[in-house]
Amino acid sequence: MALSKHVNPTRILQESRDQHATHKGSHMIVSSGTKYSYGERYATDPIPKYSLASKGIGADAAYRVIHDELSLDGSTVLNLASFVHTWMPPQADLLVRENMSKNLIDTDEYPATQVLHTRCVSILADLWHAPSAKQAIGTATTGSSEAIQLGGLAMKKLWQARRKTAGKSIHEPGPNIVMGANAQVALEKFARYFDVECRLVPVSVESKYRLDPKKAMDYIDENTIGVYVILGSTYTGHYEPVKEMSDLLDELEAKTGIYVPIHVDGASGAFVAPFVTPKLVWDFKLPRVVSINTSGHKFGLSYVGVGWVVWRDKAHLPKELIFELHYLGSVEYSFSLNFSRPAAPIIAQYFNLLHLGFEGYRAIGLADMENARLFSRALEKTGYYTVLSDIHRAHGAAHQERIDSSDIEAYEPGLPVVAFRFSDNFKQKNPDIQQKWIQTLLRAKGWIVPNYELPPALEQVEILRVVVRENLTETLIDKLLGDLIEITEQLVNTGSGMHALAMLGNIQKPQKHEHTDSNFQEGEGSSSSGTYARTC
Repeated sequence: MALSKHVNPTRILQESRDQHATHKGSHMIVSSGTKYSYGERYATDPIPKYSLASKGIGADAAYRVIHDELSLDGSTVLNLASFVHTWMPPQADLLVRENMSKNLIDTDEYPATQVLHTRCVSILADLWHAPSAKQAIGTATTGSSEAIQLGGLAMKKLWQARRKTAGKSIHEPGPNIVMGANAQVALEKFARYFDVECRLVPVSVESKYRLDPKKAMDYIDENTIGVYVILGSTYTGHYEPVKEMSDLLDELEAKTGIYVPIHVDGASGAFVAPFVTPKLVWDFKLPRVVSINTSGHKFGLSYVGVGWVVWRDKAHLPKELIFELHYLGSVEYSFSLNFSRPAAPIIAQYFNLLHLGFEGYRAIGLADMENARLFSRALEKTGYYTVLSDIHRAHGAAHQERIDSSDIEAYEPGLPVVAFRFSDNFKQKNPDIQQKWIQTLLRAKGWIVPNYELPPALEQVEILRVVVRENLTETLIDKLLGDLIEITEQLVNTGSGMHALAMLGNIQKPQKHEHTDSNFQEGEGSSSSGTYARTC
């Protein structure tokens, strides 16, 4: 068989099975109503992949089969690629289990749940300085992706209304929306799904890998429905300058009469900035900000499945997006893309708001930032890596020097995200070492750290990124840094173009001496006799 051909494992397994129909004399011979072994018939039979089996298996066996297959997933604790929160207190777990069968849309059947939903909207509106928290207008969503679509739709409908009032066409040349090339795909999805031209503003090192407001002005005209400004870039964690963008749009309107609103994508930052850097101006304090979204399941510290979008007032949510529903015995109002949705994530969100309060969220946020600064400084001290994120550097400094201050306001504001790459000196000395190997070799140790290219115009630059969430404690950062340094130095010392392949065979291989954390030193134990002395 030629090595260049693709080997189909499913076909090979099918051809390799015992060809007889039953295992005579085995406990696996079954009849109707007979209990099977560990996985019942799927202990030796292929599990259904493409069609529904005619008969099922017991609930316990089904659990074991699925549970075991899912054990191949990465660890949620060691998943440093994701912004999504993965831990809540046991009391929150209990609330989620108690309410997992409730449908949020059934407001007449579950009125108390709807009250909690409304409270969450009001609390967020107040946190983001909406004109009236008591009259707040907003909704829960399945996440920021849905929330972004709603924010964009509202801006599009209001633009259409302004054009019609002015007697101008809404079709020629049609609407456009402006955002940085670093935008997350959900923002671009809005443009594509709802027939809006997407104008991506190139990012640069000088713009800190994010939207440059001055450059953005070159992409704006009378057909621009709005600007998406991101409070926390997915790539590097930098906040985009909302106030600077707002000021430039104010100047544009004063000169030309063209009105262009801002939607703030605060998927992560809208649950960080209010607590960690409350002096930062980015929210409804700016009249040009008409809507804000966030993900409750990111730094809102809830389980996955809850996002939020809030408008500054009812005037900025067009009536045509609000549906009056006569359903299940009551009149309901809906302005979300989904209809049925689980109520449990919203209840979990309210639990956090009640349990943590402002001080709790601030304490967690400050701890995340402290650990992110720790990891950033440590990476740069190795000499192997350059950190692209700036949260460990002085706020507004021309040369972005590192500082050590107890005042969070002294640092550049941003998400607790550490984006880094090989230093120029390291690359010059080790030109044959590929940065993507670091991701693979860290994964072999359990860590999930992505390596990817920066946005267009900077795609030649690859970065590694670590999201510092609540469960990434200093203890884990200590282990992560140690593993990262070990891998990097082993790559250097291997001295071969086969670095990564060779190391994969040795990454978990025990060292000849005792573990580095042991109190014993090499030579203090009896010498090996050559018998099998590894984990059984």
